[in-house]
Amino acid sequence: MDLAGALSLDRLAADPYPAYAELRRRQPVAWISELGMWWVTRYDDVRGVLLNDRDFVTGTPASLLFGTFGEQMLTVDGPRHAELRTPRLNGRFMPASIRTRAAARIDARVSGLLDGFAANGRAELRNSFAARLPVLVMLDIFGLPDGGEPRFRAWYDAFEAALSNHSGSGAVRDTARDAVEAFHRVLQAHIDAWRAGAGRPGLLADFLSAPEAERLSDAEIRRNALIIFFGGISTVEAVILNMVWALLTHPRALERVRQNRDRLEAVFDETVRWTSPVQSATRHTVRPCEVAGVRIPPGATVNCMLASANRDESVFDDPDRFDIDRPNAHKNLGFAVGPHFCLGRHLARAEALAAINGLLDLGDALRLVEPFCAPTGHEFRQPASLSVAWD
Repeated sequence: MDLAGALSLDRLAADPYPAYAELRRRQPVAWISELGMWWVTRYDDVRGVLLNDRDFVTGTPASLLFGTFGEQMLTVDGPRHAELRTPRLNGRFMPASIRTRAAARIDARVSGLLDGFAANGRAELRNSFAARLPVLVMLDIFGLPDGGEPRFRAWYDAFEAALSNHSGSGAVRDTARDAVEAFHRVLQAHIDAWRAGAGRPGLLADFLSAPEAERLSDAEIRRNALIIFFGGISTVEAVILNMVWALLTHPRALERVRQNRDRLEAVFDETVRWTSPVQSATRHTVRPCEVAGVRIPPGATVNCMLASANRDESVFDDPDRFDIDRPNAHKNLGFAVGPHFCLGRHLARAEALAAINGLLDLGDALRLVEPFCAPTGHEFRQPASLSVAWD
């Protein structure tokens, strides 16, 4: 039986995990005709492809990332990648820097958003909280004004649709390109303002004041700022909602977290493993390659299924179970691995922990109420809405 040929986007969006498990057992490297790409589903194979940036690259005309955002740090490899993703930039997103430069602002943003509905005893968390927090935090990090929140959020929605556009819809692609152009116009205005002495401290200022040997052109700054901004929203929103969903559907875990908030670190790792907010990482072959004995031709699209790797039975015992005591949950590949591992993974953790701590402080008996949705999505996976109440 051709397991891969029986897949559909609707089936994957609803619940991809049974299909992932079958593929791991019987076709771990499979051609997915519905999507026109190869899937790699086992942990070791996924990790091997992501670490091999000689044969499996990110930036080709077939790349949805490249087609949407152009050349930036996620669509180049080798020396050019090192030029764009400098040690200075990496350092800005390491835990020590986040604690000293961002943690207080994250806490303030969490408190400000919660104050908007804390007295109600009920809230729909996606639109009132999880979708807003990462946008506001990224505005703070870049040194941009709060007034940009609505349009940045709308642009993000267009970008997310484009990166899930495996069917090749021209309308989705054109909407995203319009959003990219609008982002560039707005960011260039802020660049010009900074040069005129009217800018604010933040990552944009860091880009513009970098040493000459590291300084990027305005176009390079805009393209890389765009991908950092997008990445700083997509995963954070999803992981907050997925953590809430996981805890509120596992009462014993929730009670243990209430008794010891330090357990939230483990909840974060296990949630990213159990319900990966980003389901895959895409690469493209530059020459004939072999993965797990399967020959893949040059010019092929290879999707490394992070969500499948995170439930690989050979690595994680009883992988379909949500277990905050899992000793190796930190080995999940939810933020990828290799040269293109997620720059903002520590920032995502800091925002998610602050968000869940704030929600737990709202009151007792935090619980799901109708209407709410379980996580869905074949590329970006999270609840479409999540309504909660508390006493």
